[in-house]
Amino acid sequence: MGAETEPHLDRDRLPSALEALDAAVRAISATLDLEQVLQLIVDKVRGLVAAEYAALGIVDEANRITQFITSGISAEERQAIGDLPHGRGLLGLIIRENRSYRIPNIRSHSESYGFPPNHPPMRSFLGVPIAVGDEVVGRLYLTNKRGAAEFSPDDEALVETFALHAGIAILNARLHAQVQRLAVVDERDRISRELHDSIIQSIYAVTLSLDDVTELVGDAPSEARQRVDDAIDALHSVIRDLRNFIFGLRPVLLESGDLLAGLRTLADELRRSTTIQVDMSGEVGDDLPIEVVAELLAIAREALANVARHSGATQVTAVVQLLGENVQLAIEDDGRGVVPTALQRGGHHGLANMRARAEALGGSFEIGDAPGTGTRIIVAVPQIGRKRRDSDGG
Repeated sequence: MGAETEPHLDRDRLPSALEALDAAVRAISATLDLEQVLQLIVDKVRGLVAAEYAALGIVDEANRITQFITSGISAEERQAIGDLPHGRGLLGLIIRENRSYRIPNIRSHSESYGFPPNHPPMRSFLGVPIAVGDEVVGRLYLTNKRGAAEFSPDDEALVETFALHAGIAILNARLHAQVQRLAVVDERDRISRELHDSIIQSIYAVTLSLDDVTELVGDAPSEARQRVDDAIDALHSVIRDLRNFIFGLRPVLLESGDLLAGLRTLADELRRSTTIQVDMSGEVGDDLPIEVVAELLAIAREALANVARHSGATQVTAVVQLLGENVQLAIEDDGRGVVPTALQRGGHHGLANMRARAEALGGSFEIGDAPGTGTRIIVAVPQIGRKRRDSDGG
């Protein structure tokens, strides 16, 4: 019976066969772990048609068997048999022709290749490909029908029906594994952004504050001592943030969940670490979602770090306000202005990170020259944030 043929079951066997099939399908659909799914498929199909042994073969692009999952054979027997099958004989026949085969006696078939040493004796055979659409994702092999000399046409039809569901289960498990891998990559990118935008920037601010301490030791020892004390306090704060970050807790800036309080803390850090004057103002309320607060604080930290590092500014103004359904954060300095090449370089992680954070919340990020001189950054994001809408199913 070919794989293209619609499988049919004997009407007399239909109720019990469908119950068994339903139970088997439910079992393989209950997990998304690929290895567990493959093992469940061979275990369930073996019981479905009372086979003594069952196996599921997965091949590569060259039709070489790369996985061979078995049921009915102990681990000791598998070890005694040795290497994976090479895909010769009846196994290779199913691989090449991608259709079902039901054979009364393996040894009497012209394609039979024989068995390796220590292999259990096998007689009757049923082979069925597992396909999803036009793609064959595996092959089922069953041997030694219990209570009968060979597998019946109903057995073949039942396994072919099960194979349709098995293909979907394998595909779902593979997609789940792929999503998990992508999630790891996405989480790695998020961690990189978090470290760059918060902890690394804080450490850099401390280094700026200590740049001229050696000169101050002789000329202004009290100021040098204060700089060192402030740097120690700042590093303790960094260590606390890093510890919280490692354990998955919110950074200290987010303890209150208050955007303005977090912005004032950032302003204090900048004043402590540089000679730049910071004017922070605005009014947004205290009911913003934590993800909106977190991303805006990360953007503000990166923007202020850029001011300290690159602008040569003496004054920074930051204003946060509600404009319709958006929260807008505007940061403006009186420094040397935007360097055009900085906007064009793909490797400018700071600007890219700020833009990515704003867009992740469904917002916008603009950077340009401030009126007169300096740089202005304007970030506007929805108050509820795209992430909150996504998590609520909106």
